[in-house]
Amino acid sequence: MENNKKTSLSELMETSMGKVREMVDSNTIIGQPITTPDGVTLIPVSRMSFGFGCGGGDYGKTAPKFGGASTAGVRVEPVAFLVVRDGVTRVLPVAAPAITTVDRAIEMVPQVLDRVENFIERQKAEKKEKETF
Repeated sequence: MENNKKTSLSELMETSMGKVREMVDSNTIIGQPITTPDGVTLIPVSRMSFGFGCGGGDYGKTAPKFGGASTAGVRVEPVAFLVVRDGVTRVLPVAAPAITTVDRAIEMVPQVLDRVENFIERQKAEKKEKETF
């Protein structure tokens, strides 16, 4: 790059990276919340990967000419939804349902914990009621 002039390759790279920046946004990973009429909030969660490549060079002896190319790819894959209802947040996976018993057990852990927590809270509330009488 003589005299601080941009070469065709650097212009090509800057243009390509600018387009990738437009596509890559934090809102692509954790989407904007969607509120349903019954008060449930859904927040989409995605997995994203991207790649970029660029190359080029000058050729010709008398009048150098530039030859180059760039490419970029972005893959956005929905993973799950965060479901917020009455102050309780749950993860609703988009993937295929669990096949093995271990997979099913792991998926059930949040539900079991919620039920145990609700049971303990009910027991405490009942105990307080008995103590006040």
